Amino acid sequence: MVTRDESAVTARRISRAVVLARGLGTRMRRGDAAAALDPGQASMADAGLKVLMPVGRPFLDYVIASLADAGIDDVCLVIGAEHQVIRDRYERDCPPGRVRVHYAVQDAPLGTAHAVLAAADFIGDHDILVVNGDNLYPRAALEAVLRAAPPSLAAFGATALTADGLIEPERIAAFALVDVDARGFLRDIVEKPPLEAVCGRDHRVSMNLWAFTPGIVDACARIPRSPRGEFELPDAVRYLMRDLGIPVTAVAVDAPVIDLSTRADIARVRERLAGIEVRL
Repeated sequence: MVTRDESAVTARRISRAVVLARGLGTRMRRGDAAAALDPGQASMADAGLKVLMPVGRPFLDYVIASLADAGIDDVCLVIGAEHQVIRDRYERDCPPGRVRVHYAVQDAPLGTAHAVLAAADFIGDHDILVVNGDNLYPRAALEAVLRAAPPSLAAFGATALTADGLIEPERIAAFALVDVDARGFLRDIVEKPPLEAVCGRDHRVSMNLWAFTPGIVDACARIPRSPRGEFELPDAVRYLMRDLGIPVTAVAVDAPVIDLSTRADIARVRERLAGIEVRL
């Protein structure tokens, strides 16, 4: 496993990030009688707009601020055509001063690779960071991936992810398992791994924190739909590795991630973010 100190340094600094903010929010829409939500939270939960969930401030504020803290200058939010409320937030109500915000419209929620493809004009010939809009990664994780030569991904330790109680061990079993060879390069990403592969031992998983060269755009355009009917980043990464012979570095990260997926997460996330200063 490649650690932060062992990672190769990129020839050029990555200054652009793509934030995947288009999802349907299916799990967030699902009712939960035990989750006490205020009217604003209930409205966003019903709409599936996790990225604007008010948890002190809209969750996406924390995501954008964390990218600025890590040295990102330009952020592209991949959104749907119906998400004018997101544009209003950052163009009219709270325009950031530390990063430039751009938008890419994904015409349908057809997967993470499809979302990256929607941001092709923003990516251009730049190396990029790709992150989930409903995850708040620790600064050390962002910086570790930014330091590694792309393409690379953060390989999160399951024990560290569950240590602070924000992510239940049962949820980890649904994450993609990261298979890494002895040299610290990605061998495969196992979606929906069998239960015996993740129970009773520590393992590493992907939470969609990636660094890519511009070649990821072509890879995303070449893959077929997955069995779920979507165009997914792991398939594009497999294309890079298996069809083009490009190695992908797995950067070991042992730190918690704030994951906002369901209504049950909202109170815990708000408590964890209380008192955190946000500078956009």
